[in-house]
Amino acid sequence: MSARRLLGAGMTLAILSAPAMAQQSAEDFYRGKKLDMIIGYSAGGTYDLYARLVARQLSNYLPGNPTIVPRNMPGGGSRTAVTWLVTAAPRDGTVLATADQSLSVEQAMGDKQLKIDTRELIYIGNPMADNNTTAVWSTSPVKTIDDAKRIEVPLGATGGSTSSQYPKAMNALLGTKFRIILGYPGGNDINLAMERGEVAGRGSNSWGAWKSTRPEWVREKKLNVLVQIGLTKAPDLPDVPLLMDLAKNDADRAVLKLLSASTTIGRPIFTTPGVPEDRVKALRAAFDRMVRDPAFLEQAKKENLDIEPVAGEELQRIVAEIVATPKPIADRLTEIIGGIEQNTK
Repeated sequence: MSARRLLGAGMTLAILSAPAMAQQSAEDFYRGKKLDMIIGYSAGGTYDLYARLVARQLSNYLPGNPTIVPRNMPGGGSRTAVTWLVTAAPRDGTVLATADQSLSVEQAMGDKQLKIDTRELIYIGNPMADNNTTAVWSTSPVKTIDDAKRIEVPLGATGGSTSSQYPKAMNALLGTKFRIILGYPGGNDINLAMERGEVAGRGSNSWGAWKSTRPEWVREKKLNVLVQIGLTKAPDLPDVPLLMDLAKNDADRAVLKLLSASTTIGRPIFTTPGVPEDRVKALRAAFDRMVRDPAFLEQAKKENLDIEPVAGEELQRIVAEIVATPKPIADRLTEIIGGIEQNTK
């Protein structure tokens, strides 16, 4: 057959097959597929643990029951992973990912090192909307946030992450006297420093992480949580104030709300821009069914992981709202905390 006839035959086949491809159901597409779950951090942290839980379970609820394989891609506080996802990953719904919850806050603050638009990511869901906390050891004379306005409180921090951002914001806007001790390699090092009396507390740790990694501290009341950071109170911390509710005026509240907003994004699962709408619907529906299933909740409980889910559509809205934060608010937060560094817990 001549090259012209081969070309014509190929074009005819493409034209005839295009409608069939367009009409392929999500179940047909996903059947027998292997999906990737890209994790923007190294193994062992809560981003990794939640992503692996979802990777093991989501295929049970997804049409076609594809295999989902976790792959750690650490670097740049998860920016390496999310940049690869946007610039190089297939845009067909075969790649899922998780990355830092505060990327949209960084975008709102005009971070020049962030090369993606977080609004273009397609959010599938968040298994855990977990408030962060600032907490002190039980032997500290500081029992409330008002005490911290009168008494200097040395807090351990890993660097420019939320462990120093929250105390900086409270010192600037609430008048607290937190003394930030930088240089700890990780959260466990700060925990040991608290036990040894080197520092009085920890600038930031998620409430869920306290309950899962130090349940005896919570049970024996060795921790005193001064403030929780989120948009709504954790159900089991009803008497601990929300950071943004402590603001002295509306302008300060707007800054603290921006700093708090990313906790709802939590440990997000998302996919690439450009995924066909029917596959997005299938992924979101599967996630929603999964997080309501008693079998999934029991498995999460066995792994000591709390579940407080947020749907993909809601995450999409929250990210858009964060990015649309008025520039004066974002600029003021940047001035107070000196920029954002990723939270790698």
